[in-house]
Amino acid sequence: MDASLSRRLVTEAVGTGLLILFGPGSVVAALALGDGALDYAGLGIIGLSFGLVVAVVIYAFGSTSGAHINPAVTVALAATRRFPWREVAPYVAAQLVGAVLGGLLVVAAFGSASVDVSNVGSVSFGPGVGYPRAILVEALGTFLLMLTIMAMAVDKRAPAGWAGLMIGLSVTCVVVVLGPLTGAAINPARAFGPFVAASLVGGDVPWSQWPAYVVGSVLGALVAAIAYDLLARPRAAERQVEPAQGTQGDIVGRRAGGQDRQPSPAPPPAAGRRRST
Repeated sequence: MDASLSRRLVTEAVGTGLLILFGPGSVVAALALGDGALDYAGLGIIGLSFGLVVAVVIYAFGSTSGAHINPAVTVALAATRRFPWREVAPYVAAQLVGAVLGGLLVVAAFGSASVDVSNVGSVSFGPGVGYPRAILVEALGTFLLMLTIMAMAVDKRAPAGWAGLMIGLSVTCVVVVLGPLTGAAINPARAFGPFVAASLVGGDVPWSQWPAYVVGSVLGALVAAIAYDLLARPRAAERQVEPAQGTQGDIVGRRAGGQDRQPSPAPPPAAGRRRST
């Protein structure tokens, strides 16, 4: 990717905003139609909405910013030397700003109902779920997400064109399985945006729970990225000349040196040697 940092930050903000609008926004819609009740079929539709918007954002912006749209993903890519640490803070800031704007768009679309039924689609601990269990659940969910990212978007051996779909489906899988326990944020920005939006319009937000979503998601992403490097060993493929990712998207971002690697030019023919025709 050769986009400027400012353009990449804007796409991260827009992508994260879309995630919040059509992810937590689907929670508000489901609860509003169900008079505040949510059954398992409704949870499945919410998971599908999350998965589809993640896939669309990756296909749309993957080749521009990497479409991280998740601070835990950005940190894990930096920790495995696939993203420069100096750009982590700007990326995370852009993601959080985008998440807040997305939450405010949910409020603008649904009005006070978005706060009354679900605090703008906010996540929270389920009945009987305490802090340690919530961190574990968020780590497990983010582990699956990051493992899919490593396998489908980072590993150059992955089949082209499937990254967005498979990453989106991994999010759907996490939501329908772990959603009843913590809301399955698996993304600090996903938890942060609706919290801020609901707070700004008078919602009762469980801010004391937000650190669990940060710790759990970052921990799960780090373990998944490191485990994939150790077990699948994608570095061997990265040492080869890399094919263009095209519609697959490039969730990796810029390399640690700040520039994409280019193939070395072919050496000139030796002096005095006739070039074959």
